[in-house]
Amino acid sequence: MEYLQILKYAITIIFALIVAAVVFVVITENRNPLKSIAWVLVLVFLPVLGILFYFFLGQNYRKQKIISKKSIKKIKKHAWQRFGESEIVSIADNHKGLVNLLYNNGEAIPYESNEVEVYIDGNEAFNCIFSEIEKAKHHIHIEFYIIENDEIGNRLKDLLIKKSSEGVMIRLVYDSLGSWKLKKTFLQELKNGGVEFGAFFRMPIPFLSTKINYRNHRKIVIIDGVVGFVGGLNIADRYVKGNELGAWRDTLIKINGNAVHGLQSTFLVDWHFVSQNYIISAEYYPQVAAMGNKLVQTVTSAPDSDWETILQAFCKLISTAKKYVYIETPYFLPPESLLSSIKIAALSGVDVRLLTSKNADARFTGTAARSYLREMMDAGVKVYFYENGFIHSKTIVADDNIATVGSTNMDFRSFELQFEINSFIYDNEFAVRMRKIYENDLKNSRRLELSQWKKREKWQKFKESIARLFSPVL
Repeated sequence: MEYLQILKYAITIIFALIVAAVVFVVITENRNPLKSIAWVLVLVFLPVLGILFYFFLGQNYRKQKIISKKSIKKIKKHAWQRFGESEIVSIADNHKGLVNLLYNNGEAIPYESNEVEVYIDGNEAFNCIFSEIEKAKHHIHIEFYIIENDEIGNRLKDLLIKKSSEGVMIRLVYDSLGSWKLKKTFLQELKNGGVEFGAFFRMPIPFLSTKINYRNHRKIVIIDGVVGFVGGLNIADRYVKGNELGAWRDTLIKINGNAVHGLQSTFLVDWHFVSQNYIISAEYYPQVAAMGNKLVQTVTSAPDSDWETILQAFCKLISTAKKYVYIETPYFLPPESLLSSIKIAALSGVDVRLLTSKNADARFTGTAARSYLREMMDAGVKVYFYENGFIHSKTIVADDNIATVGSTNMDFRSFELQFEINSFIYDNEFAVRMRKIYENDLKNSRRLELSQWKKREKWQKFKESIARLFSPVL
C-alpha cells in the first residue's frame, strides 16, 4: 500500500512538472497575451484536458519552419529570374503601399500584362477548369483542400488519367484532413493511371495528429505554366448541385499570363513538402507574351511564415480605402487587428459592407461569428445575410480599383493556422466587375437592422459569447 502511495505521489509530481513546463513554453512563446492567459488557465484548472488540447491544438509552429527557407528559395529561383527579365513599367500611387507590403512580407512578385476572368457559377467554373486541362501539353498541377469521391471528383480523376496517358505530367496535392473521406481505391486508380500525388500532413488516423490544426486550405490549378486558377472552390458536387444548405455560391478566377508563375512557385514548394522532390526547371516558368493589362500579385500565408501576410494585406487594403470596401466571406471571426481596421474604416465614412452566410456549414462557427456583428453595425458597417443558399466566396473589392480573390476566410484559422493563397488584382475594369457581382449577391441577401439585432433573446446572445471564446481554434 505504501508503494502505491509513493507511486501516486510520483505520478502527481511528474504530471505537475509537465504542466509547469508547458505553461513555461506558452509564456515564453510571446503569443497574443489573451491567448497565452487562456492556455495557462486551461492548463492550471483542467490539467489533463489542457495537456491533451495543447498537444493536438495548441502548439505554435510559426517559429518552427515547416518548409525550410532554403528549400523555398531554391524552388522559387526561376520565378525570380523571370521577374528580373521584365521590369514593372508603372504602379499607381494608390497601390504602391500594398504592392510593397506584399513584396516585403511575402516576397510576392507583382506581374503586369495579365488577363483575369471571374467565375461565380460552379458548373461554369468546373467546365472551364476541365476544358483547360484538356488542352494541356506539358504538365498539370492541382492542389485542393477537399477532393470528394463524387461526380465532380471522378470526372477530374478520369480526365487526369486520360491526360497522363497522353504523356502530360500530372501532380496533385490534397489535404489529408480535408480529403480524409477519399477512398484508397480512388487514389489507387490515379496511381495506376500514372498520376503523381501527395497528401499534405498525412494522418494515418484522422483527427489524431499534433498538426491537425495546420491544414493546407489552398485551391490552385496550373496548366503548362501559362494558365492558372485560384479561388474558394473545392472539388465537390455541392458547388454544382448544392446540399442541405441550398446552392453554394463561390468565386474562382482564371489567370492568363506571367502571374501564373506566382501560383506555380507556390505549388512547387508544397509539392516538395509532400514528395521531398525539388522541381526547379525553368520549363515550368515559360515566358508568356502580354495577355492583358492587369497587374496581379499572388501572396501566400502559412503558420510558419515570418509574417501573417494575408492578414496584414487585408488590414492595409481596408484601412487605405477611400470610398468603399465590400467584403464577402462565409466565416467572420476576425482577429483584433482586422476588426479594428474594419471599424476604423466605417467610422471614417467609408462605405463598408460585410456579406456573410445566414446559415453556416459548421453551426458552432456560425454561432461564434454572430457575436461580432453587433459591434460591426455599431461602427456603421452594413451587414448582410446571404439567403439564397450558402456563400463560400472569399473576396474583397474596394474603390473600383482593387480586388482580391482566394482561399482565405476572415477568421483566425485562415490567418494564423492554415496554408492559404490570395491573388490581388490591381485593375479598374476587374474591380468594377467584382463590385457588380457583389451588388447582385446583395439582391439575394437581407440587411441586418441594428435595432432588431439588439432584440435577440438573451440566451442566444449568451451562446454566441461563449462560442466566441473558442474563435481562435474554430
